[in-house]
Amino acid sequence: MKRRDFVKKATLSWLASAVGAEIVFGAKLPEGYQPLALQDADPFKMFNKNKDMVVLNDQPWNMEAQAHLLDDDITPNANMFIRNNGLVPENIDVKNWTLTIDGESVVNKKTYTLADLKSKFEQHTYQLTIECGGNGRSEFNPPAKGNQWTVGAVHCASWTGVRLRDVLKDAGIKSNAVYIGFHAADLHLSRDPGKEPISRGCPMSKALQDETLLAFQMNGADIPFIHGYPLRLVAGGWPASVSGKWLNRISIRNKVHDGSKMTGDAYRVPCKPVAPGETVKDEDMCIIESMPVKSVITYPKSGAMIKEGTPLDIRGHAWAGELEVATMEYSIDFGSTWHTCELKKPANRLAWQHFNAKVEFPQKGYYEIWARAIDARGVAQPMLVPGWNPKGYLNNACHRIAVKVN
Repeated sequence: MKRRDFVKKATLSWLASAVGAEIVFGAKLPEGYQPLALQDADPFKMFNKNKDMVVLNDQPWNMEAQAHLLDDDITPNANMFIRNNGLVPENIDVKNWTLTIDGESVVNKKTYTLADLKSKFEQHTYQLTIECGGNGRSEFNPPAKGNQWTVGAVHCASWTGVRLRDVLKDAGIKSNAVYIGFHAADLHLSRDPGKEPISRGCPMSKALQDETLLAFQMNGADIPFIHGYPLRLVAGGWPASVSGKWLNRISIRNKVHDGSKMTGDAYRVPCKPVAPGETVKDEDMCIIESMPVKSVITYPKSGAMIKEGTPLDIRGHAWAGELEVATMEYSIDFGSTWHTCELKKPANRLAWQHFNAKVEFPQKGYYEIWARAIDARGVAQPMLVPGWNPKGYLNNACHRIAVKVN
């Protein structure tokens, strides 16, 4: 589908949002007609994204940041990656939006309006790191199927909402509850209303954490449409697929949730190491939970050129799923020796941490700066791509940038 055509089937509310005003006679638009204001539309304008973002797919929409776009302490919308599994919702009725809590292990099935959530429960704000499980997939060999993410499918925004645990406890949780599953308003690529494009979840222990939110604001404003407006589940430190967008139902399950993209090899890795290219049985695949330790250099851009004798200031972010990063290091000799970076504490649990260092080079020539984070348990990023897996998940190899000293 061409970029200029992707809005043709959107609703009037979506069109109005795109042009920035109510389409007064919108009901009279001829079928299939695209308003002039949108005839030159592209995803960067439609989603308010930086022109340096990279489009990986438009069916469904998937875009990633380049490393230098992630330089902010708190990621702005313009630089946040987009990962969709289906088509964006076409009927967002905020006034009548509801969230239903049900499932085998709920005491009382309950439905809440957005006003209910905002008024009946205490609101909380956290900076939370969200990373696509396939971030870094492009480096695996043999290649793994899926969007070929490089390093930019990660962000850390400030999310405001209510704790999921408070809402679940209000509905009542039976003693046999082991998992939650989310359900949302996005559409399956086939447009079959009986199919969910994605319906994942997490164990109760994750669902009941302080930082697991039913969020309705991002960075102090309503969540942008493409990131889940008007309600999103946010579970920092775990693969982004757990943080369901356009949320309208949570099911409390008495078993591991079996929704779309929860079974087979979706968001799973081999329970034991396998040879590259090896076929792995579904029963030998384990669900991804906490993401591994990782880091990214956000300044300078790869390819920087500096004068001989000039120190280079570098900076970036590091994160480690459920854990904190304990040490941050860099190397300019391909990992033979390492030097310590200054590393800040996270703003709160599950937020990424900022690092910086002043790098000096012994002479003119070509260099690579490698960044390595080490988590609180002493686990370090591998220097090269870690163990291969069929879907290309969890590549946490050291980020590297090129520098030339003249």
